Amino acid sequence: MPSPPERVAFSVFGIDIMWYAIIVVAALLVGVVVVCGRARRYGYKTDTVIDFMLFCIPAGIVGARLYYVLFNLEYFSQEPLQVFNTRAGGLAIHGGLILGILVALLLCRLWDIPPLKALDIAAPAFALAQAIGRWGNYFNQEAHGGPTELPWGMIVGGEKVHPTFLYESLWCLLLFLLLSRIDRRRGFSGRIFLLYCILYSFERFFVEQLRTDSLMLFGEIRQAQALSAAVFVVCLVAYFILRHKDRRHGAMYY
Repeated sequence: MPSPPERVAFSVFGIDIMWYAIIVVAALLVGVVVVCGRARRYGYKTDTVIDFMLFCIPAGIVGARLYYVLFNLEYFSQEPLQVFNTRAGGLAIHGGLILGILVALLLCRLWDIPPLKALDIAAPAFALAQAIGRWGNYFNQEAHGGPTELPWGMIVGGEKVHPTFLYESLWCLLLFLLLSRIDRRRGFSGRIFLLYCILYSFERFFVEQLRTDSLMLFGEIRQAQALSAAVFVVCLVAYFILRHKDRRHGAMYY
């Protein structure tokens, strides 16, 4: 695939508008539209979704940035003002998901909404937003892998490398389509969200091995791989436990 174009899309009053920002915002907007449509199918009003988004989207952005900063403390401790420079990239999807979901669960408790149902509504939108948002990495020339001779490799710095952002984008698009199709069938609460966690973690574990800019634990372990492995196991166990309980009691269908 061709080299990424310039990072700057256009300028307004002397302020450069980055492609990264445009794509991330587009991903969030598409995600909100998808959640609104799915929420109506589950019997919830659009206003309820908007109320959630007003809290969850900022929390997700803060979580994504904080997660990235925490795993790059050596750099940011020397350049503290760069913590706020998200225009150059540096949003970790795991951090965004963690804090965004935690805030959503808190709101579910406050507003008396079944948390598993809320997560099922949002899960396919997570996948689609990620599929779109990963293209921000393309314009920033980040989140790519090492050298490759494969025909779909991208040129970065005069070298052909694995477009790992593309691998994840395509996987997440397929995941969105799969979850949307599965959700048309009757099933227990939490099923769609757990499948999202399982299948996304499966892909991330292997694709992360190709990346050259992984956030590290103890300087040796790729944190995304460690977290993906843990989430995969925990969610797989939770999936079979909930399915078993559902088959025995038949009380968790929606």
